[in-house]
Amino acid sequence: MNFIKKWFQNNDIATWRTAVSAVRRDYTGSPLTEAVAGDNPLALFEKWFAEAVELSKYDPNAMVLSTVRDGQPSGRVVLLKGFDERGFVFFTNYESNKAEAIAENPNVSLTFHWPEVFRQLRIEGVTEKISISESDAYFQSRPKESNYSALSSPQSKIVSGREELERRLAVVKEQWKNKTSLIRPENWGGYRVKPTRYEFWQGRVNRLHDRIVFIKDKDSWQKVRLGA
Repeated sequence: MNFIKKWFQNNDIATWRTAVSAVRRDYTGSPLTEAVAGDNPLALFEKWFAEAVELSKYDPNAMVLSTVRDGQPSGRVVLLKGFDERGFVFFTNYESNKAEAIAENPNVSLTFHWPEVFRQLRIEGVTEKISISESDAYFQSRPKESNYSALSSPQSKIVSGREELERRLAVVKEQWKNKTSLIRPENWGGYRVKPTRYEFWQGRVNRLHDRIVFIKDKDSWQKVRLGA
């Protein structure tokens, strides 16, 4: 793709737009067979995630959280902060746009993209708040400066400018300057996405990709293959 980079460096917008259609690479991932996928989607996720952690340059736990509010879909990147048999956990302000969307419609999807291994994973499920004790424990594990931001920033709300955020932050720091730890605000905490569907996508040569889907059927998982 060196010729494409050269086009972009020329600062020719018309050429940039033409170059986009030529951006491509072949996907040479290992086969995802039914035997490799196994019968437990969480076990396969753990395997893929471990490989992503080893090989990804940045944020292997980054995932796109997609919600629907008033019929309008919306996506944003959040960070996975825990997972087990119960589901996948992330944290946010409970008054944010994503939280308001979840309150209206708890059905969401998560999308992971690990380009180093030519993989995507889509998870669909139902969202619920985690326990207060779990949110408290995670809040106390965070860097203090991150918690200052959680306490001071009105997430997703309109502010007058960067200066307002800085002023809010300064006020919170002054209020808590003599405290060894901060108390989690009630409007901040975690959600757990309880999966009902996994789609494991493995990029293969000539765009003939492998797609294995697990669908929740009561207390078991049904496994099927989709066309590329």
